[in-house]
Amino acid sequence: MEFEIKSRDPGSSARAGNIVTGHGEIFTPIFMPVGTAGAVKGVMKKDLEEEIGARIILGNTYHLYLRPGVETLEKAGGLHSFMNWSRPILTDSGGYQVFSLADNRKISENGVDFHSHIDGSRHIFTPENVVDIQRILGSDIMMALDECTPYPCEHKYAEDSMELTHRWLDRGVKRYYETTSRYGSEQIFFPIVQGSTYKDLRKRSAEKIAQTGLPGNAIGGLSVGEPAEEMYAMIEIINKILPESKPRYLMGVGTPANILESIALGVDMFDCVMPTRNGRNGMLFTRNGIINIKNNKWKNDFSPIDHDGPSEVSRQYSKAYLRHLIIAKEITGVEIASIHNLSFYLWLVKESRDRIISGEFSAWKKNMVKNISQRL
Repeated sequence: MEFEIKSRDPGSSARAGNIVTGHGEIFTPIFMPVGTAGAVKGVMKKDLEEEIGARIILGNTYHLYLRPGVETLEKAGGLHSFMNWSRPILTDSGGYQVFSLADNRKISENGVDFHSHIDGSRHIFTPENVVDIQRILGSDIMMALDECTPYPCEHKYAEDSMELTHRWLDRGVKRYYETTSRYGSEQIFFPIVQGSTYKDLRKRSAEKIAQTGLPGNAIGGLSVGEPAEEMYAMIEIINKILPESKPRYLMGVGTPANILESIALGVDMFDCVMPTRNGRNGMLFTRNGIINIKNNKWKNDFSPIDHDGPSEVSRQYSKAYLRHLIIAKEITGVEIASIHNLSFYLWLVKESRDRIISGEFSAWKKNMVKNISQRL
């Protein structure tokens, strides 16, 4: 993998860069649509590529491991071949999903024992076997196993969890270098900064992660209920330590405003289920603000969903029609809302990149955050 910073914003820490992988080039800042089980919900591949313009998507190790299973995925020739996707894929380690199953898992030095949410069967994730699983998936970017602490939590808990994550990381890195890439394309490995919202822990964790010398770095354990200002404070501390020459990935974040503020702090990569999950429930993001399409005010509004929106569906269908589809629970409504929201997110990061390159990002971001945060 190669990463090159092409431009920097003079008024912030924002930067525009290029990541080159075996499955194509990624222009940062970038948002990655979440394809949990090998598909982005409600969106066909053609729309992902052409309408939305996704350069990279995210797959979930936990869900893919349980279903369809690594044997099937290996026989298929990896996740790219299985889902007919030729662009880059990032897979998380499955740690977040396992740790969210608080009643069905047990954490130990060895790893995490857990019961499947599908059939109750018992499994274990270790720092080593999540590398092995992701090798079989064939993802371009693989993530280390970590523990995502809840918010709030005591300092002692956060510290013990962080140190366990660091010990797991050492084992995961060893396994990464002991194994080789699959299916003829390089696979790279990202460590994850943890430490909850404690400045001293985040500093220590960022120093540990920076010392690994891996090709990129991730920031985990944020957007889990803490106030946005605390999240931004943690990102600022971390990004002063993580090397500038490598991409920085903020996991699971977030709202459009979160993304813009985090870009200003030097983050390059994002993912979140919000555009598709909220879209399915009738929440639409636009450059003028947030629309709850279920509200009665849109019942007879025959204007486009977003008359100057970034996708054809945003301009082609009316608010009244989409409201009808969502309320009637028609699958077409889910498709339209998901494509619209993902197109907006991809537009937002592309526009951010363009503004960074032109030197206008800081002023543009200040106004845009106000606009996109208001309710229409």
